[in-house]
Amino acid sequence: MASEDRWGKDRKYSPPEGWGEYNKKLVKRGELYLDLDFLDSWDNELGVMNTGKNGRPYEFPDKFIHFLGNTHFLCRLPYRQLSGFVTQLSRYIPRLNPTHFTNIQKRLTGIYVIADSALDSSDEPVVIALDSSGVKVTNRGDWMKKKWKSKKGWLKIHLAVDTKTKKIISMKVTKETVGDNMKFKPLLRDCKKKLGKRKIKRVLADGAYDARKCFNALDKGTDAGIKVRKNSTTKRKGSLNRKKAVLEYRELGYEGWKEKHHYGERWAVEGTLSTFKRTFGEYVSSRTFPNVKKELLIKTAIINNIF
Repeated sequence: MASEDRWGKDRKYSPPEGWGEYNKKLVKRGELYLDLDFLDSWDNELGVMNTGKNGRPYEFPDKFIHFLGNTHFLCRLPYRQLSGFVTQLSRYIPRLNPTHFTNIQKRLTGIYVIADSALDSSDEPVVIALDSSGVKVTNRGDWMKKKWKSKKGWLKIHLAVDTKTKKIISMKVTKETVGDNMKFKPLLRDCKKKLGKRKIKRVLADGAYDARKCFNALDKGTDAGIKVRKNSTTKRKGSLNRKKAVLEYRELGYEGWKEKHHYGERWAVEGTLSTFKRTFGEYVSSRTFPNVKKELLIKTAIINNIF
């Protein structure tokens, strides 16, 4: 079908390359809202969970709790309404029994979800991108903070993302006062542990990670795609890798350095952070710091299933 552009010329519309595959992924995201695969392994999973358990046996398997977690976070459904959701669902699935919302909340906050689904079975070297972003601990709004002189503060999520799969390999949660470069080494160490024998080919990070300890944390042979500051000097000792990066940046300039290290691929982590906030909002519903970490881990697993 021909369309007319702003110069009045007719042209044929052609979708961007890979648009069809992206559409399929968007459609697949809707499957998360009503994924009933937990019914297939209900009895077996409950049998394993209740073996040797003291006290009251589990009534729901963990996979069903994960399903409720998807509903809670994706649909932003409070726990009381989630209890009503289970009650209505039990009319169509007899093995489901109505349960109190506190039971759902305790089970959901007691599950640790590790984002290992980001890994695949290939042996190819991995390019990872690092970045962080702030999340609110409450949704009361900036006007309330200004009016009542209250400051709840922020939390920061630090992510390490595989630039090829766009999935989260590692995540750390800290207070707002923790600098980005403070979590560079823990993120890198966690990535190495999860990747196993797979090597990290390149690490991409913005100027917030321009620190000697970040360059020193990289293994030999790992390309340092860390952007250094324009006024960086080579006089400060303590990191030969950073000195080489500064000299290279001066010689090539920003455009040349960016092209050599494929710095543009760092958009993968920024896109993941954007998807994270557009999907779940810019705040967390949990109150205590341990529960906030668990909530963000569950959200991380959901984001990895989305991509």
